[in-house]
Amino acid sequence: MRILLVEDQTLIGKAVQRGLVEEAFAVDWATSLTDGLHLALEFDYDTIILDLMLPDGSGFELLSELRKKNYQTPVLILSARDALEDKSRGFNLGSDDYLVKPFAFEELLARVRALTRRKYGYLKQQVEVGGLTLDFAARTAQAGGIVLNLTSKEFALLELVVLRRTHILSREKIIEHLYAEDAEQESNVIDVFINKLRRKLEAAGIGPLIETVRGEGYVVR
Repeated sequence: MRILLVEDQTLIGKAVQRGLVEEAFAVDWATSLTDGLHLALEFDYDTIILDLMLPDGSGFELLSELRKKNYQTPVLILSARDALEDKSRGFNLGSDDYLVKPFAFEELLARVRALTRRKYGYLKQQVEVGGLTLDFAARTAQAGGIVLNLTSKEFALLELVVLRRTHILSREKIIEHLYAEDAEQESNVIDVFINKLRRKLEAAGIGPLIETVRGEGYVVR
């Protein structure tokens, strides 16, 4: 899953980016309102983490501009401003959550994961499909009580196609959700991941789960 972090404080930005990347998120980090707005409109993010006090304006302005454009991606405000009026303003402008600095990274992570699931219509942390059980919080996939040995990217790919179940995802769209803007990858990287994932699923007794739609991409029915 891909996150946009809009935060101008270097120490906080680095810590949040590093922590999320270690949890298999792809993270783009912007340090200004201008760059944050540009990235938000350029790419399809799964969640946005937004600071309010930015060098070229307020995060409220960015949030307001996005919602005026009917931008649906969940937004979590992360700010040192803890006044009730700030929280109320954020929610009234369309934020989905509000976390006050200083914060525990584990809480931020739990909220980001919940918002990401909610974006795709999943409220619970577990989902079952085709004999497979995915636990989004534990980052595990089980079949017949056996936990599959998946890499972080393989799980991220499986998570994406399951959350977007019935939607055909092109290779380009999958790459957009799994990799940050500055990440380099081979042109066939998604095909390689899909093939490895299919072999592991088949070895666990899971039948054809990820279908290939010729000329379009992949889908879980």
